[in-house]
Amino acid sequence: MVKKQAIQLFEERKVRTVWDDTEEKWYFSIVDVVAILTDSKDYQAARNYWKVLKNRLKKEGNETVTNCNRLKMLAADGKMRMTDVADTEQLFRLIQSIPSPKAEPFKLWMAHVASMRIDQLQDPELSINQAIADYRRLGYSEAWINQRIKSIEVRKELTDEWHRTGVQEGQQYATLTDIITQAWSGLTTKQYKHHKGLKKENLRDNMTNIEIALNTLAEASATELSKQRDPKGFKGQAKVARDGGKVAKAARNQLEQQLGRTIISREKASDYLLPDNGKNPGDDDTEDKK
Repeated sequence: MVKKQAIQLFEERKVRTVWDDTEEKWYFSIVDVVAILTDSKDYQAARNYWKVLKNRLKKEGNETVTNCNRLKMLAADGKMRMTDVADTEQLFRLIQSIPSPKAEPFKLWMAHVASMRIDQLQDPELSINQAIADYRRLGYSEAWINQRIKSIEVRKELTDEWHRTGVQEGQQYATLTDIITQAWSGLTTKQYKHHKGLKKENLRDNMTNIEIALNTLAEASATELSKQRDPKGFKGQAKVARDGGKVAKAARNQLEQQLGRTIISREKASDYLLPDNGKNPGDDDTEDKK
C-alpha cells in the first residue's frame, strides 16, 4: 500500500490530501475543509468548529463521523501529526452539516479532484499538466516551472535506469540521490534542506533556477553514464552517481568563478512566491500530537 501526500488548492486555499493507491481514493483533511467552508483564516477556530460539529454528529448517531479515519499529515511545524480525514463520499455527507455558500463549489471541486486522479493514472501527461497549473497558482515563474518539469522528466529517466540495473527502491534510491547531491553541491539532501531552513518540504520545490539546473545536469549525466557503463546493482550505481554529480560540480565551479559568489542559496520558495492568505494548514493540527 502506498499513501502519497499532496497539497490541493481550492481558490488559493490549501487542502492537505492523501492518495491511497490500494483503495484508489483521496482522503482530505477535514479541518482544512472546515476552514474553507467557514471562511476562517484562523485554523484554531476551524479546529474548534470541527470538534463541536463532530461531537454533535456523534450524539446524533451519524455513521459518517464514526467511520472517519485518522492519518498523519504534515503540519506547519514540519512534523507529521494525526488528523481527522474523510474520503470523497464521507466528505460530501459532512459538508451537508456545514452551512456555507462555498459548499456547492467545493463539492464540484472535490469531484473534479477525484476524477482527475483516475484520468492521470491512465494518461501520465495529465499529471504534468496539473503540476504546471499548481505551480502557477502557487506563484512560481514560468522559467522556474519549465526547469522543474524538465527536472521531473530527468529524474524519472534516472530512476528507470536504477530499476533496470537492479537498484532497490527506497533506501538505495535515497542514498544514490544523496551521493549525487553531495557530489555537486557539497551537501547531502538533509544538509541542503537544513541550509535552506526546510523541514519536510520538497527540496527541489525550494531550489532556485540555477540550483535546479545543476541538479538536473547531475542526474542527466548519471543517467547517460549508467547507460554507457551498464553497472550492476547499488555498488555499481554509487560510482556512477558520484561521477554524474562531479559533472555538475565542474559546471558549478566555473559559474561561481565568473560570479564571484556561491550559487548554493539559502533562498526557499516562501521567500519569493506569492504571499499566503493566512496560516498554513496544520498549525498545531490536533490535540493528539503524537
